[in-house]
Amino acid sequence: MGRPTAAATALLCQLGLSAAIQWLGLADSGVAWNESQHCRLLLPEQLQLCRRHLEVMPSIVRAARRTQELCQQSFADMRWNCSSIRGAPSFGPELLTGTREAAFVHALAAAAVAQGIARSCSSGELPLYLGEIASDLKSRYLAALKVTHRLVGPRKQLIPKEEDARPVTEMDLVYLINSPDYCTPNPQLGSLGTQDRPCNRSSAGSDSCDLLCCGRGYNTYTEEVQERCHCRYRWCCSVVCRRCRRSLHRHVCK
Repeated sequence: MGRPTAAATALLCQLGLSAAIQWLGLADSGVAWNESQHCRLLLPEQLQLCRRHLEVMPSIVRAARRTQELCQQSFADMRWNCSSIRGAPSFGPELLTGTREAAFVHALAAAAVAQGIARSCSSGELPLYLGEIASDLKSRYLAALKVTHRLVGPRKQLIPKEEDARPVTEMDLVYLINSPDYCTPNPQLGSLGTQDRPCNRSSAGSDSCDLLCCGRGYNTYTEEVQERCHCRYRWCCSVVCRRCRRSLHRHVCK
């Protein structure tokens, strides 16, 4: 199994992965880069890296796209569904303040960029796929700790806001301010609300109509769909199917 090279490690340090969320604005860019057409459009802190390491920019573009896809997949069944990430580099308030949503997106973007660079600089496969990383970060998001700054000796440290909370570790996702409930639209807080979101009436999880619709109820629509049915194998060598109609019941938050 290949390992990232020393060049890759040095390059990752130059990226400043704590600000990896800034690279998400490149998701709509093409992967064929040249300095004159693309580097000059970047933020000042990105410009120098682009000029020095133009060869890795396609990897960063792919990482930005994958981050957006995985974030929306990870939260598709929750009130906050990461849809605002598509507006990068113009982020909503919930990603510009110390929320647990911001913690998740920063961590996923950093992992995606780091993995993309490492892949481009190494031979072989890396042990973790980004989808697995996203799943792990989703679990850490759900268990995130609210923290506050406290002066310990000559410097500030992050400590749990609640006295009975477990100690903060380097593997935790942490946040400084509470998120809204995302039930109703509130542009100042980055909430789009959940009206017209599809929900699952039979679920007991976060995608249930009770939770996702925030107690407002839901509307049910009947939709007729066509699908393949009564398929049989025909020698040789094809599968022949009929087209059948069936009704689907879809539920949408009021």
